[in-house]
Amino acid sequence: MGKLAICPGSFDPITNGHLDIIQRGANVFEEVIVTVFNNQSKSPLFSVEERIELLKESSKHIPNVTVDSSSRLLMDYAREKKAHAVIRGLRAVSDFEYEMQITSMNRKLNEDIETLFMMTNNQYSFLSSSMVKEIAKYDGNISGLVPEPVEKALKSKFNYL
Repeated sequence: MGKLAICPGSFDPITNGHLDIIQRGANVFEEVIVTVFNNQSKSPLFSVEERIELLKESSKHIPNVTVDSSSRLLMDYAREKKAHAVIRGLRAVSDFEYEMQITSMNRKLNEDIETLFMMTNNQYSFLSSSMVKEIAKYDGNISGLVPEPVEKALKSKFNYL
């Protein structure tokens, strides 16, 4: 494949499903920039800075991964970074329909940057950041769903430490 890929998301918070896609993307590309985009349609639990720190802590074992943030259009950001591809994780067919619309628009904005869809590992196909936050809010068991730094941060956020 190419040398550099962007793995975008809101990562509020990062889950083990996200981490699985990041790791597998890092196996395909020489460098992966995991980029926190602040989705205006969502009300984040963690600030962009907190999400960056949690991503750095959770991915520090993957040497060719760096973490960044952007408030620009994904394709403008990818062009600026000279990326060859964008990595998107898919959990189900319903994700594909949504991602296909975004990918079609991204190709209109920049047809030189490919989008690589990766199916999530089956053990994470049900997992979403929203679901994790809901479970954590009621002091449910989220071990195995998120990296350890995220589990601690969620417990702290919801005052369960």
